[in-house]
Amino acid sequence: MVRSVVATSIVDAVSDDLRSRLFAGELADVPLTETDLASTYDVARPTAKAAIERLVGEGLLVRGAHKSARVAELGPEAVRDIYLARAYLESEVVRRLALTRTVPTAAVRANDDIAALAGSSPLDLIEPDMRFHTGLIDAIGNERTSKMYRSLVSEVRLCMTRVQSLNLLAPGLIHTEHRRILELLAQGDGDTAARLLDDHLGRARERLVEALGGEAGPAARVPNLPAN
Repeated sequence: MVRSVVATSIVDAVSDDLRSRLFAGELADVPLTETDLASTYDVARPTAKAAIERLVGEGLLVRGAHKSARVAELGPEAVRDIYLARAYLESEVVRRLALTRTVPTAAVRANDDIAALAGSSPLDLIEPDMRFHTGLIDAIGNERTSKMYRSLVSEVRLCMTRVQSLNLLAPGLIHTEHRRILELLAQGDGDTAARLLDDHLGRARERLVEALGGEAGPAARVPNLPAN
C-alpha cells in the first residue's frame, strides 16, 4: 500500500512519517531498505535514502555498511546517557529562569494539557510532556541552547515512548511535579527546582534502565512528590 504524505519537502515528509511510525512502534524489528521505502512512499530511491540517513543522524535508526537500516535499540547505558545529557541542560535552565522568576507560558499550557488527559492512553502524554520541557528550554531565549536541546529530542522522545508504554510513571505524578517546578520558578527558588527536576528525570531514567535489563540506581526509588 502506498502511503501518502504532504509537505513542501518530500524528504521532510517521508522522514516525518517514518518518525511517527517508529514512535508508534510500527517499525520494530523491520529492516528498512531504500528500495522498499521508495516503493512504500512512491518516491525516488535517493529520496528514500536521504530520509533514512536523516533518522540515522537523529539516532533513531542504525545502519552498518551494506546493511538495511533498523530501529536503534535502547540499552541501559544509552538511556542513562540520553537522560543525563538533557538533565545537564534543563537543570541549569531552570536555575536561570528562577533568577528572574520566569514561568514559561508554553510550559504552563503543556502541563494543563497533561492534566486534561487524565484517563487517556499513557502514550497521549508524550507530546505535551515534551512541550513542557522544550518550553522551559526555549524560555531562556538562547538560540544555541534550544538548538542543542533539539538535537536530543528524537532520542528523548524514544525514551519517553518506552517509559509510557511500560507504564513506569503515573500521569498524575508527572503533572504534579511539573506544577511544583513551575511554582518554584515563580518563587525564585532555582536550586530546589533543579533538584526536583533531577529527581523527576532520574526516576524515569532508572526505572527505564531496570525495565531494559539493567540495574536501577537509587533514583528509581526517589519518593513521589505528594499531590496537593
